Amino acid sequence: MTTWANMNLQDSASPIMEQLIYFHDHTLMIIIMILMVVSYMMIMMIFNKYINRYLLEGQMIELAWTIAPAIILIFIAIPSLRLLYLMDEINSPTVTLKTIGHQWYWSYEYSDFTKIEFDSYMIPQNEMNNNTFRLLDVDNRAALPMNTFIRMIITAADVLHSWTIPSLGVKADATPGRLNQISFLINRPGLLYGQCSEICGANHSFMPIVIESISTNMFINWISKMSE
Repeated sequence: MTTWANMNLQDSASPIMEQLIYFHDHTLMIIIMILMVVSYMMIMMIFNKYINRYLLEGQMIELAWTIAPAIILIFIAIPSLRLLYLMDEINSPTVTLKTIGHQWYWSYEYSDFTKIEFDSYMIPQNEMNNNTFRLLDVDNRAALPMNTFIRMIITAADVLHSWTIPSLGVKADATPGRLNQISFLINRPGLLYGQCSEICGANHSFMPIVIESISTNMFINWISKMSE
């Protein structure tokens, strides 16, 4: 049961990730139906004994296998294009967080507030306790309010990185000299884990990301303490 659960997508923590999971299931059902039809036709071709030596063409079957895939692609393309539009939309963000990729850690800057910036390093194994995840927990978590539109500005200081949180359905490259932008809304509290998804060097797998989703009041208190 555990192995089967590990093959699934992570539980969604944002509306966009929910839509991505729905789209995944929708596309998977179409693929399964295609596989069943193709398998049935292959089995029938293998085991039947019908032979027509004078069959030179089949215009109806050629027409069918041209039109049917086009219709199937439409059923896949329309929700896909809708999702691409939703993922690219920026809805009047309330909080802006700038993240900078380094070899091999992340830096965060809360652009809406003064003097709030910090580095986020992976917790070494010799400093771990029973409440931390190996290779995933960091010393400084980035706190963000839930049910709030967040704008994330992403760049890098040295080489290519990729800021990714699977449960939020967001992934953006951190490119030196360039600002990339994504937006999301976190709809539940908790800790959201991610990792750099770009092969950025020897310690590529040791620069995790942890977002702590908290209520708005807790976020205001946290910001006030960080500003002191």
